[in-house]
Amino acid sequence: MPLTIALLCVPALLGTSLLALVVRRSPQGYRAVYGISLAVSLLGLFAALSQLLAGAEPSHTVLPLGLPWLGAHLRIDALAAWFLLIANLGGAAASLFALGYGAHEPAPQRVLPFYPAFLAGMTLVVLADDAFTFLLSWECMSLASWALVMAHHRERDNRHAGYVYLVMASFGTLTLLLAFGLLAGAQGGYAFETIRAAPPAPLFASLVLILALLGAGSKAGLVPLHVWLPLAHPAAPSHVSALMSGVMTKVAIYGFVRIVFDLAGAPAWWWSMLVLALAGVTTVMGVLYALMQSDLKRLLAYSTVENVGIVYLGLGLALAFKAQGMAWAAALAMTAALLHGLNHCVFKSLLFFGAGAVLHAAGERDMERLGGLIHRMPQTAFAFLVGCVAISALPPLNGFVSEWLTFQAVLLSPELQSWGLKLLVPGAGALLALSAALAAACFVRAFGVTFLGRARSPAAERAHETDRFSRAAMFACAAICLVVGILPGLFIDALAPAVAQLVGDRMPVQTVAGWQTIVPIVEGRSSYNGLLVFVFMTAAASLTAYAIHRVASDRVRRGPAWDCGFPDPSPATQYSATSFAQPIRRVFGTVVFRARERVEMPPPGSPAPARLSVSLQDLVWDGLYAPVAAGVGRAADRLNHLQFLTIRRYLSLVFVALVALLLVLAIWP
Repeated sequence: MPLTIALLCVPALLGTSLLALVVRRSPQGYRAVYGISLAVSLLGLFAALSQLLAGAEPSHTVLPLGLPWLGAHLRIDALAAWFLLIANLGGAAASLFALGYGAHEPAPQRVLPFYPAFLAGMTLVVLADDAFTFLLSWECMSLASWALVMAHHRERDNRHAGYVYLVMASFGTLTLLLAFGLLAGAQGGYAFETIRAAPPAPLFASLVLILALLGAGSKAGLVPLHVWLPLAHPAAPSHVSALMSGVMTKVAIYGFVRIVFDLAGAPAWWWSMLVLALAGVTTVMGVLYALMQSDLKRLLAYSTVENVGIVYLGLGLALAFKAQGMAWAAALAMTAALLHGLNHCVFKSLLFFGAGAVLHAAGERDMERLGGLIHRMPQTAFAFLVGCVAISALPPLNGFVSEWLTFQAVLLSPELQSWGLKLLVPGAGALLALSAALAAACFVRAFGVTFLGRARSPAAERAHETDRFSRAAMFACAAICLVVGILPGLFIDALAPAVAQLVGDRMPVQTVAGWQTIVPIVEGRSSYNGLLVFVFMTAAASLTAYAIHRVASDRVRRGPAWDCGFPDPSPATQYSATSFAQPIRRVFGTVVFRARERVEMPPPGSPAPARLSVSLQDLVWDGLYAPVAAGVGRAADRLNHLQFLTIRRYLSLVFVALVALLLVLAIWP
């Protein structure tokens, strides 16, 4: 039944795309499209929960579509159900937000037809049970999201973002195609069941891991494959940005997990070292990039890179423990990774919704031109603050739970047998701790500069609260952040069948622990009680507020505000996003970004203003992608003369190519 319901969601969403072609120019057409998408996403969410909570056996079906001799194999198991839950939860939240936000979309005809198709593509990727269906769904997901990125194509930066995204998406699909080719082998068994029955040899399995890291990692945002993400996410409409960041990156992680943990056979111990090294670098680089941004949506996009690194850190630990035969520890690491995928989907969607509300209300996403919005958008400010606390991994919200479980898995590294892992895992844990501290600083900066202080521009002064649908979506996500944070045991137990399917073990049953305490391994080693922390924080805050309002003096005393020695009331005298990040930029930026500060100080008596300019370089882009792009351009220029050949030369070229191919086939063993 869950598989049938989930499959019915796909034609419903594709039919909604066709409906969007009819109503896309209608003033209320967006409500029909997003309303149906919301209902279908809730139906898919019900199917995922039914599969997870009922503990149902995997169900499978074959449709007469796709390759004639293969058909379209579709399957739902515990792992697929968990990611189907993430996809539909994010889709429902984005659709609810878009019911209000869509009224302000300047080009609805370029968004509405592709939005439901994007949701359908992600659903099919999760349900696919053969390589052809998986790759076809993956391409549908990529092309639909590319069309949404290009919705505002008249802006030059958006066209550049769409081009880079398309190139990286094509590269990712190519590497996944090669990975499935190695998994299928010479017999061409593309069904996942056939691949499981005959896993590849160790050498081919190692190549599959590398190809899966490249293919799924490029879509998820692993460094150095992340370059498209900070370009594409800000270019898309805000509800689409929430889907791309909160859901599509998780679908990419699903692809990696499905290939490496389910299809590639038993892992080698060194696989985890590669994953952990990439994950550690991704975690720190992502948050450092975010700290340097003044564009609110680019900041959130780079933060996604950091959180993808946290998920891959858990997956790398799970690989290490599984390869060493420590299934109980692998279960802890896998639980932390998959739970953080859900948590990131929720709080990152909330933050992108908040950024979209700010963009609509103030017409700005540059934090240097915002400020003081808490007075004009108090409800949005509160919801955004919840998202900032959650993403900073502070209790009692959901981000803390999954990162705390990841740290618990890191602390098990002394029990590993490999000395390489014993040295690498603590290093990765240190990078995780550093990124957690930097993330807190990043989102103190994001919230403080955007919502606190005084308005830095007339646009910020004219801002107003967003619509009720957008607020409902934000508060729903904030509520989920709180529920997962204070009752994490319910979600850990729901996730347990997927974890057991992947690593052969699960965390202890959490719902039998008193007061909803979560126990990673045994209660005597470590435990955490989100509910008690929440009750304590609520009681302490309430008592403090009562004491301040009832016990303290009620006399009103007025005096000049302490202004750090700057009596000028101009907003220019307050902290900016750039000045807030200056200490961190001076510590890390000179190495990571080759940051340079240039001060222009006019001589005494000159009326010219003093200026401070900061230049940053993206070393990944400059060192890897720019040379490749330049080389491709030079090669294209050199080959350009081929289009001016005569017919005789064209025929000669075709003949030479044919002879060369025949020689290759003759020599090939």
